[in-house]
Amino acid sequence: MSLSIVKSVLSGGVVEIAPRGEIDVDTAYEVREAIAEVLAKGRPLRIELNMRLVTFIDSVGISAMVAGFQTAEVSDVKLVVTEPSRFVHRQLWVTGLLGLFGAPEPYFAGAVTPEVLPGA
Repeated sequence: MSLSIVKSVLSGGVVEIAPRGEIDVDTAYEVREAIAEVLAKGRPLRIELNMRLVTFIDSVGISAMVAGFQTAEVSDVKLVVTEPSRFVHRQLWVTGLLGLFGAPEPYFAGAVTPEVLPGA
């Protein structure tokens, strides 16, 4: 499976980078490059790495995320992970890196929030 990456500018000086697919030895460089490209174009307040659509990540992909975190940190930009898939959340937890990326809760497809429950 391939990897595609969508970059979006959100409100409040936040840039979202949303990879979709597998981040592995063949595609990890794309994540590093996406982060570097955002930082080369300016200095957002925060970069959110939305990992909801990532189906697989290996150790090289995790290393790319850490390298991106370090690159952002040098530029005084906070990089956090948002909405990690259950697989990504597990990998970050097992490696002890969940806290580094803001300790995000895993994304559960189809989860209903209390605000949208009938009769709430």
